[in-house]
Amino acid sequence: METEAAPLALTQGSIRWEIFLMKITCLFIALFLAIFAAGPYARAQLGNTGSIQGSVTDPSGLPLQVASVTIRNRASGYERVIKTDSAGAFRVMNVPFDSYHIDVSAPGFEATHQDVPVRTAVPTTLKFSLKLGIETTSVTVEESADLIERVPEAHVDISDTEISKLPITSTGTGLSDLITLSAPGVVADSNGFFHPLGDHAQTSFMVDNQPISDQQSKQFSTQLPLNAIQSVEVTTGPPQAEYGDKTSLIVNTTTKSGLGQKMFGGIAAKAGSFGTYGEEASLGGGNGKIGNFIVFNAERTGRFLDTPEFSAFHDRGNDATAFDR
Repeated sequence: METEAAPLALTQGSIRWEIFLMKITCLFIALFLAIFAAGPYARAQLGNTGSIQGSVTDPSGLPLQVASVTIRNRASGYERVIKTDSAGAFRVMNVPFDSYHIDVSAPGFEATHQDVPVRTAVPTTLKFSLKLGIETTSVTVEESADLIERVPEAHVDISDTEISKLPITSTGTGLSDLITLSAPGVVADSNGFFHPLGDHAQTSFMVDNQPISDQQSKQFSTQLPLNAIQSVEVTTGPPQAEYGDKTSLIVNTTTKSGLGQKMFGGIAAKAGSFGTYGEEASLGGGNGKIGNFIVFNAERTGRFLDTPEFSAFHDRGNDATAFDR
C-alpha cells in the first residue's frame, strides 16, 4: 500500500501545481491588459536604449511608401525589417547600443545602404533618396564590413536568438549560465556564481543602462528571466571608466519592450526528469508613445540540489519570476 500511495501523492501535487500555473497565467494576462489600458499612466521612456528614424524619398523628394528598411548587426544577430508609412517615414525603437548596417530598397529604385553607430539615447535620424532603377545584370563582390565591429574594447554580443539555443540548466541562474557559456575566460562556480578572468565579485551589471552592483545569484538577488532579454553585450577587455571601479566583466543588458511593436507574445510549457515541469508566458505591444512588455515564468523541480534519488522527495522546490517593462 505504501508503494502505491507515493505516486498518487505526486500526481495530486502535480495537478495542484498545474492549476496554480493556470491561475497565475490568467492573472498575468489580466495585469498586462490593465497596465496597457492605463494609457498615459503606462507611458514608458526609452532613455536607456537608442532609436533609428528617418525618411525615404525618390529623386524629386517625394516620399516613398512601403519602402523596405532592414537594420541588422550580423555579429549580434539583431535584425529588424520595417516598411515606411504614407509619409515615407520609418522608426525603430529600443535599439541596443551597437553598430548597424542599414539596407533600403523599393520596387523600381536602386537599393542603398549605410553603416550607423548607435551609442546614445538621442534618436539617430537618417535620410535616404533612392535613384531610379536601371535593369542591368552584374556581379558585385564586396567585403562584409558589418561583420567587423570597430570598437575600442573586446566584447561578445549575444542576441535573443542565440539565447534560445543555449542549454540553460537553471531558471534561477539563467543569466549566469548565459555568461558562462558565451563569454571567453569565464568559468562556472557553485550556487550560480562564475569567475571571470580569475576575479571574484568583480562584474558590473547594466540593465537598460541602470547599474547593478549586487552579485547576481540565487543567494543575493533575483536574476533577469532570459525570455525578457533582447540582447546582451559582455565586455571582456579592460572596463571603460564610465562603468565604475570593477576590474573584470561588464554585462550590458537590454530588455525587450512593447514600444513601437505590434502585439506579440507566447505561452510555453515544459517537462523533464526529476519531476521538472513549468510554464513560461510573455505578452507585449504598443505604439510610438506607449507600450508594455511583461513576462512570467514558473518552475517546479527536484533538481535544486542535483539529487541522486530516482524519485525526488527531499530536493523539490518552486521557482517563479515576473518582469514588467
